[in-house]
Amino acid sequence: MTFNEDLLKHLNISLSNQQKEQFEKYFTFLVEYNKKVNLTRITEEREVYYKHFYDSLTIAKTIDMASVENICDMGSGAGFPSIPLKIIYPNLEVSIIDSLNKRITFLKELIKVLGLSNVSLIHDRIETYAVKNQNKYDMVTARALGNMQLITEMGLPMTKQKGNFIAYKSLNYEQELNQSLNCVKKLGGEIKDVRIFELPHDFGHRVHIVINKTKHVDGYPRSFIKMTKNPL
Repeated sequence: MTFNEDLLKHLNISLSNQQKEQFEKYFTFLVEYNKKVNLTRITEEREVYYKHFYDSLTIAKTIDMASVENICDMGSGAGFPSIPLKIIYPNLEVSIIDSLNKRITFLKELIKVLGLSNVSLIHDRIETYAVKNQNKYDMVTARALGNMQLITEMGLPMTKQKGNFIAYKSLNYEQELNQSLNCVKKLGGEIKDVRIFELPHDFGHRVHIVINKTKHVDGYPRSFIKMTKNPL
């Protein structure tokens, strides 16, 4: 089956001609740009489509995206998962935080190439930005960013009450999740769901850990040094 057919069959996502073209442009631009700036080790076309694009969009089976108006993507690198989500849900307001300027520069160019609007690019440390932007987003995502305690402390404070923080993880998530349970509780969250997906054509698995924010707790995130030396 093709990428378009797999999206429809497994994720109930039907691509318009414009969206198909946007993904084609995304792939071409990413691979060309990657020759001069290292953004991803995955560059073969089918791998990019499934390990990056499809993987990013699995969230559509975990969260009712119709209820999400804005998202914050922490350390998205080459734009995952937020840019594929923006292509599928064009009304979504997207904020991307990355501390590396080379990635922000790439994303600026990518947004122009894809003709996207309402995408804010923030060149900052996540914990610094999070302190100034509390209770702001319906959904906050972290894909392949760091351990659960660290990313939860950075992401949950930015999430609106009743909103969700989503960690994209691999199959060996259980120990990491168990170690983070105290942190989740301390920050006013609760584990709402753990969803495991098998990517089509033996491209691996993806796990979504969904943390629902039940109340806001002031004073977080702490400095990066404190978070790493004394995890919650």
